[in-house]
Parts: sequence; C-alpha cells; structure tokens
Amino acid sequence: MRTIIADDHAIMREGLKQLLSTVDGLIVSGEAADAEAVHRLLNENSADLLILDLGMPGVSGFQFIAHLRTAWPELRVLVLTANVEPRSVRAAFSAGASGYLTKSGDPSELIAAIDAIRRGNTYVAREVRFAVDYHDGPSEIPEPSAAIISPVTLTRRERQILAMIPHGVTNRDIANRLGISLLTARKHRENLMRKLDLHSGAELTAYAVRLGLPAG
Repeated sequence: MRTIIADDHAIMREGLKQLLSTVDGLIVSGEAADAEAVHRLLNENSADLLILDLGMPGVSGFQFIAHLRTAWPELRVLVLTANVEPRSVRAAFSAGASGYLTKSGDPSELIAAIDAIRRGNTYVAREVRFAVDYHDGPSEIPEPSAAIISPVTLTRRERQILAMIPHGVTNRDIANRLGISLLTARKHRENLMRKLDLHSGAELTAYAVRLGLPAG
C-alpha cells in the first residue's frame, strides 16, 4: 500500500513514518507539507492512501477531499486532525474520506484504521465515534410545546437543552445527542442558566420540572 503523509509539521510526519514502518506491506511513498505538494506527489506517482491533516496550508476544508477523490478515485483518504467537532467528522465522510483519526487519540488506532481501509471499510476514532452513531440525533430531539416554553425568550437550541435537563443529562450527553462539541454544549447550558438567572444544575432541573417538562 503506497502511502503519502500530508502534514505541515515535520515532527508529526517523522512520528507517523516510525509508526507506519511497523505495518507490513505499507510503503511511505512521499511526504507533503501543503496542498500543492500533495497534488505534485499524486501526479508523479499514484498512491493508495493519503494520511491528511486538514489544517495544512492550501487545504480548502472538506472540498479538498472531494476534489482528490474525483481526480484520483482509487485514492483512499485517512484524515488525521486535531478537529473533534462532530460536524467535521460527518463532513469528512460525506466528502469521501475513508477514515477519521484525532491527533489526541491512541497511536494504535492508526494501525486499526489502515487495516479497516485495506479491507474496504471505514474507520472512525473512538473519541469521535458518537458523531456518526448519533448522526440522526438532532432531528429526533423533541422540543417542548408552546404551552410549556419558558416565559424568558430562548433559542431553539436552548429549548432543546432545557427539555433534556429533567433527564439528568451531562454536558457530554447533550453534546452527543445534539451532535455538537463538549465546549459548545457547556456554553449553551451556561447561557441558558444566565438567561434564567439560575445558579446551579439543581435549580435548572427544578425550573424545567416546574414548566411541566417530563423527567425520565
């Protein structure tokens, strides 16, 4: 399996080469530090796998993946990034990626991802797997009816979160369910409490229950 490593950090590329040297039947055929170098390498010699950092210079987000898959249909793209946003995970696969790894993940996942791609499967890092598992989550979350909505004006997202509060959800539960990052979920919850002038999770739960929102 001829593989190109595309990352603008030389230390990262060197570390990946060391890891990949333990994989049977895999050859690192080139290294790239920007999008232009990726194109040059692919034009010079075909490759089977591209390990791609989305943060490289010249990489126009997920459109870059779609472009590569159109120009080189046999090429498999394994994203390796610091981006853990659920939307980014889904967008990468929609653009044609075969795998998505996070730089904060376990190195053993790189080998697992390559094995999966070799077998014609896809691979999602454990850290962001919920983003795919909960792909349809946001559209399935019921919103409180107009009769029980807070007298304080709330955004649609804040109403969704308020409806979940009586169920004892954590910020991570909210993030998983809504397909947003943990940081975004925490911010929404903080904004909700500030708007309602509440100062603890217990007060927020009591408020939701008083509105008639069902507990579970």
